[in-house]
Amino acid sequence: MNGNPVGIGHGTLRKRPSEFRSANVRAEGVVVRPIRPGDQGPAVAEIRTVLAALELLPAEAGGDDYDAQTERAVRAFQQSRGLSVDGRVGAETWRALDAARWRFGARALYHAVPEPLTGEDVRSLQERLLEMGYDVGRADAIYGIRTSRAVAQFQREMGLKPDGSCGPHTVNALRRLGRKVVGGRPQWLRESDAIRQAGPTLVGRTVVIDPGHGGTDPGVVVPDGPLRWSEADLVHDLASRLEGRLAAAGVRVQLTRGPSPGDCLPDADRAQLANSLGADVFISLHTDGHANPEAEGVATYHYGTDNGVTSATGERLAGLVQREIVARTGLRDCRTHAKAWELLRLTRMPAVRVEVGYLTSPDDRARLVDPRFRDRVVEAIVAGVQRMYLPIERDVPTGSIDVSELRAIVAAGTVVD
Repeated sequence: MNGNPVGIGHGTLRKRPSEFRSANVRAEGVVVRPIRPGDQGPAVAEIRTVLAALELLPAEAGGDDYDAQTERAVRAFQQSRGLSVDGRVGAETWRALDAARWRFGARALYHAVPEPLTGEDVRSLQERLLEMGYDVGRADAIYGIRTSRAVAQFQREMGLKPDGSCGPHTVNALRRLGRKVVGGRPQWLRESDAIRQAGPTLVGRTVVIDPGHGGTDPGVVVPDGPLRWSEADLVHDLASRLEGRLAAAGVRVQLTRGPSPGDCLPDADRAQLANSLGADVFISLHTDGHANPEAEGVATYHYGTDNGVTSATGERLAGLVQREIVARTGLRDCRTHAKAWELLRLTRMPAVRVEVGYLTSPDDRARLVDPRFRDRVVEAIVAGVQRMYLPIERDVPTGSIDVSELRAIVAAGTVVD
């Protein structure tokens, strides 16, 4: 088969994982297209090797052709990891493949500075510790300081040397023990208590709003007669309107980009920005697109894995925002979904990504280009955020919060507890 050799810059990607990762993911100033069906070369051979090790391809599978069998294996891998299922290996899918090489117990784990260890084995450790009631934060597959501290606490309670590293003795101790906490998800209890302790008001919160795409990446683009609608432009307008509504309610707001950035900020950098600002909530705004113009509706995503690990407050926020948008706009309900996208996995606060309709749907597009409709979407998101901070026993019916009343409370200088 005459495929396309995969390369970057002036050379072809070599087979060693570190070199493939460096070239295909971290090259600065170079736009690297995803590896896709029809491609050939050492990079494809490396992908097939990883998939075979994961038993998604036959053990004897060799060759360097990105054939139909490879595409099916990549789709299965993406599905199992909570990634976007497109059958192509872009930067995020490659990083997930690279992390999947490691199985728990195959290497010693420790807190490395400045480049922390990452991998599937780290995520397995974090999920195990979370089940036992230890606070590692989010199961983000990064061996950071919180994971190290949780390991040290476990070691101390087990009579092991509390050095925060996970070697053979710690691995064996973890494998011997069952769950430490029963009668509820420990992380859910921890996150719910943090929200309750924060109180019901929005005043003083910090919210980071992320208009998707931008710069060299316009997202979904649809010609409409003499006009040309782009996802990047529409979601930036939505973000600006949301910024105004939240600011009027006493919230400190930061956008991840302006209307015309020079480059498209990677999702990992957007998450890092939210973390560095100490954000209380992260909201990413997108529209969707599909080859079938009948595809329509709104969907909201939160962090979650195939093992059932989820961000409890992120899941609740996603449900509230989704229900408010559907009730206030009439968009088709495409429900909420758990994903392990870097944007949701690397943020350390409740985070959601909202796909506000299909720009490729004539019906959804007619709504999205109407400023009054975008105002209703924004009010729905504000209402969803406010409801997240209300105690469950004081929650209100969907669609009943008047966002203008939140502004009036701030203007009057009163805060309701």
